[in-house]
Amino acid sequence: LPPAEAEALVRALQGSELRDIGGQGWLRQHEYVEKLNMHGILSASAGQEQLLTELLVTHAKIPVLIGELISVEIWKHKIFPVLCRLEDFKPRSTFPIYVVLHHEASIINLLETVFFYKEICESAEDSILDLIDYCHRKLTLLAARSTKAQAVTSAELRAEHLASPSSMQADPIPPQELQKQAEMMEFEISLKALSVLRFITDQVDSLPLSAVTRMLNTHNLPCLLVELVEHCPWSCWEAGKLKKFENGTWHVVPPEDQVKMTKLDGQVWLALLNLLLSPECQHKYRFDGFNKSQLLKLRAFLTDVLIDQLPNLVEMQRFLSYLAVTEPAPPRKDLILEQVPVIRDHILKKNSGKWEAIAKHQVKHAFSPTEEELKLQARRWAQTYSLDMMEALAPDKPRCRVCGVEAAKRCSRCRNEWYCTRACQVQHWQKHKPACNLMA
Repeated sequence: LPPAEAEALVRALQGSELRDIGGQGWLRQHEYVEKLNMHGILSASAGQEQLLTELLVTHAKIPVLIGELISVEIWKHKIFPVLCRLEDFKPRSTFPIYVVLHHEASIINLLETVFFYKEICESAEDSILDLIDYCHRKLTLLAARSTKAQAVTSAELRAEHLASPSSMQADPIPPQELQKQAEMMEFEISLKALSVLRFITDQVDSLPLSAVTRMLNTHNLPCLLVELVEHCPWSCWEAGKLKKFENGTWHVVPPEDQVKMTKLDGQVWLALLNLLLSPECQHKYRFDGFNKSQLLKLRAFLTDVLIDQLPNLVEMQRFLSYLAVTEPAPPRKDLILEQVPVIRDHILKKNSGKWEAIAKHQVKHAFSPTEEELKLQARRWAQTYSLDMMEALAPDKPRCRVCGVEAAKRCSRCRNEWYCTRACQVQHWQKHKPACNLMA
């Protein structure tokens, strides 16, 4: 994006009411977030994300993004299930609902890109507490889920038709499928939240006192991170082969790479280093019997191979050896007034008891567009999800919509679907035609 356009998009970011999610004004906000997200990823890959960071800090938009993140999380857990239960809700297209589900992923991805910088963390101000709580909820979900079940869910979703602009067709995806997709997205969002949390722990010395206390004692994040080291939800064994989740997909790890640390493994260990070895954290953390026994489990994982890949873990090894033979001093009690997060509680209290009414309002005003409105929105989505931009972001080469092999041709009308041969394109035409008419 040109600098002037990026600044205009950042300036235009604003919070929205839960009731307005999915409406025209909200969709414009989603477009702004999506464009900034794609711009941020491409800028970061080129080492030029400083401009976006400065704009978000200058215009105080990090608290706005955190508020929107929590708002759409509440929508997903309180309103989306009600929508799926409504018997008279038979939308012409389920893609507008998918856009709302995807909004949370777009925001957390944008935050992951920019939270590397100290000034971003500081500009969050009091909303950093809400973000810490959000990350804790996502990490708890990660620790609780079965990796085997997750791998199955992943395989099912990759094989079946995921929501895309092409799902704006005569046979929309049923609510059950959308719920499956939401579950898969939840897993990927949780992994992004892990990265954001690690970046927050990088700035532990400049965080508000309440933020450090919340991470260490309210949520006991060190023990939660130990759980993630133990059970590693982004890897699993299937049919005798080790599979790991990286770059949005599960893939088989060859035997020679099985001891190689992934980016996600590194995020967990770096967060633990930040939380356990910082003098500020050591003064505040309760090293009682339970916490001590949990932390000492890490010694089994600190092998020479692991330490060779992340040499800083030598300090962790020394600290755990010291912890095993000593009783650390009890934490200092020097905090009298403690800040608490307010964004989530405010949204929940404001909308308590109104979930079904909000769902019915959104069915009528947001998720049941006419054919003409759908065509207009499809064109806007086609502009937002610029194909050239998407291709630049995609880690893999495009695949044929029909047979899944690598594809070199795509529909010349809408330029949205890829095919390996004309035979596959002809075979898929009857299914693709309604979406093609909308997008073209």
